[in-house]
Amino acid sequence: MSAEATNSVTPGPMPGAVSGQVTPTAPRRKARPRIDLRRLGRAALLGPAARGRLPDAISHVVEAHRAHHPDADLEPLRHAYVLAESSHRGQMRKSGEPYITHPLAVTLILAELGAETTTLTASLLHDTVEDTDVTLDQVRDQFGEEVRYLVDGVTKLEKVDYGAAAESETFRKMLVATGNDVRVMSIKLADRLHNMRTLGVMRPEKQERIAKVTRDVLIPLAERLGVQALKTELEDLVFAILHPEEYAHTRELIVRNAARADDPLAEVADEVRGVLREADIQAEVLIRPRHFVSVHRVSRKRGRLRGSDFGRVLVLVNEDADCYGVLGELHTCMKPVVSEFKDFIAVPKFNLYQSLHTAVAREDGQVVEVLIRTHQMHKVAEAGVVALGNPYAPAPDDPADGERVDPTRPGWLSRLLDWQEAAPDPDHFWSTLREDLAQDREITVFRPDGGTLGLPEGATCVDAAYAQYGEDAHACIGARVNGRLATLSTVLKDGDTVQLLMGQDPASEPSREWLEHAHTPAARIAIQRWLTAHPVQAESQQQNEARTAEDRTAQRPVGAPDPDAAPEQPAGRPGTGHVLADLPGATVRLARCCTPVPPDEITGFAVRGGAVTVHRVECPAVARMKDGGRAEVGVRWGEAAECRVTLVAESFVRPHLLADLTEAMASEGAEIVSATVEPPTQQQVRHTYTVQLPDAGHLPALMRAMRNVAGVYDVSRAQPQPQGG
Repeated sequence: MSAEATNSVTPGPMPGAVSGQVTPTAPRRKARPRIDLRRLGRAALLGPAARGRLPDAISHVVEAHRAHHPDADLEPLRHAYVLAESSHRGQMRKSGEPYITHPLAVTLILAELGAETTTLTASLLHDTVEDTDVTLDQVRDQFGEEVRYLVDGVTKLEKVDYGAAAESETFRKMLVATGNDVRVMSIKLADRLHNMRTLGVMRPEKQERIAKVTRDVLIPLAERLGVQALKTELEDLVFAILHPEEYAHTRELIVRNAARADDPLAEVADEVRGVLREADIQAEVLIRPRHFVSVHRVSRKRGRLRGSDFGRVLVLVNEDADCYGVLGELHTCMKPVVSEFKDFIAVPKFNLYQSLHTAVAREDGQVVEVLIRTHQMHKVAEAGVVALGNPYAPAPDDPADGERVDPTRPGWLSRLLDWQEAAPDPDHFWSTLREDLAQDREITVFRPDGGTLGLPEGATCVDAAYAQYGEDAHACIGARVNGRLATLSTVLKDGDTVQLLMGQDPASEPSREWLEHAHTPAARIAIQRWLTAHPVQAESQQQNEARTAEDRTAQRPVGAPDPDAAPEQPAGRPGTGHVLADLPGATVRLARCCTPVPPDEITGFAVRGGAVTVHRVECPAVARMKDGGRAEVGVRWGEAAECRVTLVAESFVRPHLLADLTEAMASEGAEIVSATVEPPTQQQVRHTYTVQLPDAGHLPALMRAMRNVAGVYDVSRAQPQPQGG
């Protein structure tokens, strides 16, 4: 199952590949036939390759590099090879070959993909710091800071220092380095590909462990960086190790199909060439065999496979407009399957992939998929970020700009880097990384200010809140999606506009319930970290959620006291909050119109029966009584005691909201004296509660608990009403 990239291989087209030039094109520079990376991987899987002598050291790398970069300065490569060869001299791989064959093979893989000189230089040196006496300072002194950074990025952390966490912490370090320069991950992917090709010398249990990490972490990263040439071969190698029986069956299907006399793909390719020749469109038409995992997936989906299921027709043109010209000709002259059409040119995938996808039907009922793209799109589709060159090089049309020419911080990578900083421990980081990478589709949602948020498919308003505000999202109280009020659990769709409604209380708390709606690691980690740091509040939330709100609500009407709470005071006996009045012997009452509580600023007025009514100073009744000539009585708060207060809660409409809200209030020791719920308007509802508290100091906690109920977006003290006391 293993094949060395540095073995002498006769270059040639991939087995089953067919190409034809529809119309003459400009003559190309004569060069050494390129070693087909896919052919090497396919040969590794279909059978053992003859093990010949090593090619002349660096010569294959140099020739492959020249094919993409004819004017490249080769001196850094020669210098790096001399240092790597001398440093690794005497070291052997488990396969029995000199260790230098590994960095040479990794560098050849990258050279075939079109990597620039700096990447290849770092690739030759990528194991020197880890496995030899070479230091990072030496690398920087001899090759510059960029090469030093790349080598450091892929250097493993020592197990002596990190123990069992060494692997996960190495990946964390590598991802952080990739955030600044994606070439770090390019080298790692090529390194893993060559190691997977030669994994047969390892013990079966170690093969399985490495294959699983490759499946869960490296393959998704290759997909997200658009390096399809590496991703597909890694998939096949993992498939062979983890599912040997299914792999053997798939291999037999491919071998049997290759022996067929008739080939519907070749026939359709010839027909496509004829159509484009008639239309005078310059194009190259190829047959692109499916790799093993792709054939396996199609087999599971369709059952018995037909000849057209083993590959696709690929049409390469020179300009973007030609892609649509080809599409028009094919749909006009052949029978298109319209449901199979996808335009990834107008809307590229998040990993830079661009192509038109369509399908045509043959008379025998077989459907042949057709991919249409430019030569440049094909290069990027195969090599992804590797094909984009040096991320630090200025754009050629604006050398003074200094901006990078490739997306070194795509949205998914920025999100990953944000949450990894908050991961509390290596195990949590490792498991969360795998979960995050399993979410391989991305959506874009728009903010009202015109900005955008990149989120994984299935993300909710909770995820959007933490993506936009970080831990300040604890104060989020609701959202509008496309102008309509929505709950925080609402799943977002690509293209939605999301306005997040934020509360003003700096002590706002996230709800444990949000964990059920959080889809992104950033949101889950932030919520869980708050719950861990506030165990008392978290425990209170958990107890509230465990109680059956529906049953309790059914047993008592709105405004009735909670049976678990202390007996309610008789109506008409508002608590005094222990107010002292400058009128000896007078009975003190708190005004119902403004329900003052400590530490509100208060004033009093004498009323009939020798009582003093206490108002908040901003109450409209105070001004009215002053205008009527009523004399004020000095009052002040005494020792803390029971108090009564009226609160207004505003919320979105949702089932069981009233039950959840009253449960939250009861959990804070509040006795509901009265309650009114206004009819909903525009999916919003307003609740007014007068509650009795054992102490005014409980009021902030009560208001926070009410705000934390899902669907409640604001809680405030009732505004003073105009009627007096």
